[in-house]
Amino acid sequence: MKYAMVIDLRRCIGCNACTIACKQKNGTPVGIFYSHVNVYETGKYPAARMKALPVLCNHCDKPPCETVCPVGATVKQSNGIVTVNADKCIGCRYCQEACPYEIRQFVKSNTEGYFPDKGLTQYEKAMYPTHQAGTVEKCNFCQDRVAQGGKPSCVQTCPAQARFFGDLDDPKSEVSKLIAANDAHTLRPEAGTHPNVYYIG
Repeated sequence: MKYAMVIDLRRCIGCNACTIACKQKNGTPVGIFYSHVNVYETGKYPAARMKALPVLCNHCDKPPCETVCPVGATVKQSNGIVTVNADKCIGCRYCQEACPYEIRQFVKSNTEGYFPDKGLTQYEKAMYPTHQAGTVEKCNFCQDRVAQGGKPSCVQTCPAQARFFGDLDDPKSEVSKLIAANDAHTLRPEAGTHPNVYYIG
């Protein structure tokens, strides 16, 4: 069992529904986004166009974030998901520096709301305490949903159906078939991390 994600860039419309779904599901504090969409321009006038590149933790087979962690807070699980134990994390941020995808997030505060003069919403009051200030966080492929047979929130929400999730060790899984049938690629292969987030297009 090795979980992986495939993102079809031919379908992605850059709407950021994945970003918001992730934010809502995890209830992350101000400025903390496990997933985001980079929008950039290609081509030249009059044929210029905008393209979108969703980015999240790549759950690498050789995660440098795990290697540099001095306290063993980052662990590559047997199912391929890379997790962070906040109770062990000391906030040294070595993992942030080691990640070639610049996707790890440092929690500066779990008490500040988006509108300080208004106080925290009921949802913020419920969710913010689950995030420890002074620690590093990231996407965990919604492992709680996956454990119950569900899909990550970003996959479930995508209106363009551009995201796919499944077991890469199963040649009959949707992700395995998509990778085999298309010119799928990963981000920054030169880093040698062997990512498990693949892109088509």
